[in-house]
Amino acid sequence: ITHVAYPSRVTIFSSALNPQQHQRAIDALKNQKFDLLVIGGGVNGAGIALDAASRGLTVALIESQDLASGTSSRSSKLIHGGLRYLEQYDFKLVREALHERELMVKTLAPHLVKPVSFIYPLHEKVKDRTYIGAGLALYDALRGFKRALPNHKHMSQKTISEIAPSLRLDIVTGGIKYFDAQVDDARHTMMIARTAARHGAHIATRVSARELLRDGKRIIGAKVRCEETGEEFDVQAGVTVMATGVWTDPLYDAMGLKPGYRVRMSKGVHILLPKSAISSETGIILKTSVSVLFIIPWGDQWLLGTTDTDYTGDRNEPLTTSDDVNYIIDQANRVLDPHIKRSDVIGVFAGLRPLVSAAPDAPTTQLSREHIVDHPAPGFVSIAGGKYTTYRVMSEDAVNEAAPDLRRIVPDSCTENLPLVGAEGYSVLMNQLPLLAKQFNLSENAILHLANRYGSLTEDLLEIISQDRSLAEAISPESPILKAEIIYSVTHEGARSIADVLSRRTRLSFELKDRGLSIVSEVANLISPILSWNDQSRNDSIAEYENLIQRELSELESHIKVSVNS
Repeated sequence: ITHVAYPSRVTIFSSALNPQQHQRAIDALKNQKFDLLVIGGGVNGAGIALDAASRGLTVALIESQDLASGTSSRSSKLIHGGLRYLEQYDFKLVREALHERELMVKTLAPHLVKPVSFIYPLHEKVKDRTYIGAGLALYDALRGFKRALPNHKHMSQKTISEIAPSLRLDIVTGGIKYFDAQVDDARHTMMIARTAARHGAHIATRVSARELLRDGKRIIGAKVRCEETGEEFDVQAGVTVMATGVWTDPLYDAMGLKPGYRVRMSKGVHILLPKSAISSETGIILKTSVSVLFIIPWGDQWLLGTTDTDYTGDRNEPLTTSDDVNYIIDQANRVLDPHIKRSDVIGVFAGLRPLVSAAPDAPTTQLSREHIVDHPAPGFVSIAGGKYTTYRVMSEDAVNEAAPDLRRIVPDSCTENLPLVGAEGYSVLMNQLPLLAKQFNLSENAILHLANRYGSLTEDLLEIISQDRSLAEAISPESPILKAEIIYSVTHEGARSIADVLSRRTRLSFELKDRGLSIVSEVANLISPILSWNDQSRNDSIAEYENLIQRELSELESHIKVSVNS
């Protein structure tokens, strides 16, 4: 009897994003006609590519910079329903977002999206507890019956003093604890793109759309430019879908189409503090005069934000000002004792929210977070607005709008039950932590760190370490990020520069006190051979990153002390 070994799963496409995949994607753009050409590599563009590819459509995604290089790497890192939208009576948006939160925590990305608890401090015993308690009860009720996170819980002043000693007891009379979820947004977006590639999508970063191709009134693709080589060529597509966030208006103008909406930009700034700056076992949410402020646990640090101010500056590089930092610190210090200080600030970052606007003079805090799908010409669809949390719904809506232009039957979306790469087998991996730690001679904390960044793809990292034990070392004494992860960001995660690695594949650009400047040469040495860099390319990437950090630092006033050692 001849025994034949059958593979348990047929693998047609790889999820790895690397230099070889990038070249294949460029070749495909030149030579194939696609059902969908997606412009934009943020969470919505990646989500659209995944939704379409999983329906059996041929898909190409182009991004002029890096995956999640804009808004999708600069959010509050929260997957949440949005408590403040209850006050605006936007129950539909809250219900939709809470449903998506539950899906991500349980099914779609449990390795990336984690529960996080918050205290809502109360100041007036009866009034606050009644009003805010009712709101949180509604918040819990809107998510339905299949719940991955606990219900809210009322707490006394004594309990608050025990779990959050930094809260001022002279003004805080008690609190309500509730749960949302958090995520590394840039990593999550990249994993969506990898999942899209796993299902056949061609992902090409550093490729920009220059103009639309037309056949009469119909859009049939786009002329694009490879930003690394300068080469321009045409990409043919049945439908072109634009998901470019705050770049929507200028791209519409450049492409000669009239949009059905305009995008307003709102700047959101966050600061990072050491864990020692605030004594609390849980996150804290504060209501301000214009919005809310989150004090969020972020590993061994605290992430505080955000601001919400109208913005008309450079879309490519929104920078943090001293006024932004002062606002966050002042708002947090209303309830904290001891006060946090400007000298505590480790890092800062700023992002832009793309808010759909019908009234040019409406304040950004009043604009809806609902999304809009626009179809201004046959063969062209755009999408804008919305929340990070609802990216999957937005992506489904965009593909549904594009599908009729393909003039054939297109299957319904299946992403509600489609886990991202790394999610499958994650629970088994968590059960095997002690075994893997012993097998690879690593600490359980090191394996846990990898599992919560890569899920079941952790085996890829362990293989790299088994081939070169030195790569199990941390890249910095201040961070758990391993040297193997720096390598992996280029061999599997599509990083093509030092900025990609330090700003988005890891978050060392704002998590390290010196913004990663002390390790930039070592990072360059690790990734140069994989990207086939010569000395000039290596030095150019180092200079690009150093200049980026110096521009960010120069925007802050000198009394905000940030140690920089180049």
